[in-house]
Amino acid sequence: MLFTDIQFIIFFIVVTLAYFSLSWRGRWMLLLAASCYFYMVFKPIFILILFGTIVIDYYAGIWIEQSNDQKRKKLLLIISLISNIGILAFFKYYDFLQDSINSVLASFDLRPAVPALTRIVPSRIAEWMTTGEGKILLPIGLSFHTFQAMSYTIEVYRGNQTAERHFGIYALYVMFYPQLVAGPIERPQNMLFQFHSYFKYDFELVKSGLMQMAFGFFKKMVIADRLSVFVDYAYDPASDHNGLTLLTATAFYSFQIYCDFSGYSDIAIGAARVMGFTLMDNFRSPYESRSIPEFWGRWHISLSTWFRDYLYIPLGGNRRGEFIKFRNLMIVFMVSGLWHGTSWSFVIWGALHGFYQITALLRDKYLKRANIQIPDNFFVRTVNVLLTFALVTLAWIFFRNSLSRSMVIFEKIGSLSLSDQILSPFNHVEMWFCVFLIGFLLWKEHYFEKIPTRSTAVFFILFPIIAFLTYFLGVITENQFIYFQF
Repeated sequence: MLFTDIQFIIFFIVVTLAYFSLSWRGRWMLLLAASCYFYMVFKPIFILILFGTIVIDYYAGIWIEQSNDQKRKKLLLIISLISNIGILAFFKYYDFLQDSINSVLASFDLRPAVPALTRIVPSRIAEWMTTGEGKILLPIGLSFHTFQAMSYTIEVYRGNQTAERHFGIYALYVMFYPQLVAGPIERPQNMLFQFHSYFKYDFELVKSGLMQMAFGFFKKMVIADRLSVFVDYAYDPASDHNGLTLLTATAFYSFQIYCDFSGYSDIAIGAARVMGFTLMDNFRSPYESRSIPEFWGRWHISLSTWFRDYLYIPLGGNRRGEFIKFRNLMIVFMVSGLWHGTSWSFVIWGALHGFYQITALLRDKYLKRANIQIPDNFFVRTVNVLLTFALVTLAWIFFRNSLSRSMVIFEKIGSLSLSDQILSPFNHVEMWFCVFLIGFLLWKEHYFEKIPTRSTAVFFILFPIIAFLTYFLGVITENQFIYFQF
């Protein structure tokens, strides 16, 4: 069930109305049942995988807390992590490793060493686990709820979170439908106590939540899906288009992926807020960033902080010298690239951002040693924002395209000529409308970061206007949310 489907609107209304009519016991049962239904709409059989990891992590958390033996605690944590990472690695990376290893062996005229899944599991099991081409189906949202489940056992092991004894509440922590398939990736400290709470109906929260949902729908259906028409046209195939067309598509893709993913987050956070729940912010106007480190403090915050707390710091962080710090940064960003997708272009995307980070740190170190003060004025801020956007946008080329196509795009952009004309599926009015939507987005996020809903009159005027514009300006596409594939 996609957020943009009419079925979701009906689902959300029915679940929310029922939620406020029930006691606490009825509420968690309703939300758990609704979340199971929401997930099973995509592919019912995969809920068994989710249920299996929930059972393992639930008991692992209790046993870790009860144990007085540090070695046993660590063993239980390792079992939990291996269970989660193993399932994620199998479904997400088996085909990638098979293709990579067999390709290397083939280059040396050696026989393939890693067989296709259809050759090592019974045919009936392979049938529901694979596509028609024999590739493994990825359970939707697996990367997100796997990381959320791992944060629970890690925090219990560290002593920062008491083990949850209520199985239904723990299952709801992993499966809460607004953020089940694409985040935000929550922490147990933020969510478990909320599921034990009884939230009274609060009209201010309902207003704020509905407004954030409305802007989320607007971002996805009006801006992201409209830009995707141009991006798909220019990139598929890229060899048919000139440098200016591809440069425009690359800039459009930066805003497409942002509006698509932040739009999902807005809908998820808003839907939860209507019922009284508070999810963490996932985006804070990232394209206003003046540096790459600042960008990663504003983009996909729940994932970047997850990697910081559970990978970068355990690796040593910045506590063991500059070389180790740079090594850890590169590891984190390359792992982040692999988390996003199973191709070498994602690894390059992550490595690029790691290189950006290290370069920014070295630059700051040089300026500090040389006692050079960069003036903080409008011109310098603007240049830094534009430079950061350019670096992020160029990296998105690898994120969106295969390695070979990315090379074609860079070659075409590098040979850009002033005589090039933009080839577009849109007419001039539609192209300028795309530019206007991007400008409106940037203006709104700069001047109205928090949606103004204190005034009831503002809500009753603005909400139906946004809903009306989303309905009539929304582009009908078959695009799922981009991050569903991760």
